[in-house]
Amino acid sequence: MVNQCCQKGSRRQKEINGLKNYLDILNDVNRLRILCLLKDKKEICVCEIYEALNLSQNLVSYHLSKLKEACFLESRKAGVSVFYRLGEKRLKDFQTLIKLIF
Repeated sequence: MVNQCCQKGSRRQKEINGLKNYLDILNDVNRLRILCLLKDKKEICVCEIYEALNLSQNLVSYHLSKLKEACFLESRKAGVSVFYRLGEKRLKDFQTLIKLIF
């Protein structure tokens, strides 16, 4: 009998591909640092993120856009400021995939 992880098109293979896509997004130390920073706070302004991480505003904005595009982050605008928070649903989906595969 062939292992489900080896069968193309199997549900397990789709789960593995989904996990790979999540890992591609998270495969950057600055993105992980952003998520770690947000873990300890409900919501944070973008200006606080680049100051806390000692990164340029452009670099932080780039990483925030990638994380938001993948739904790892959510945002809201208040005047000229943008506030970010963790995308709880995506993080739960990610944790579920890890548990299914391992």
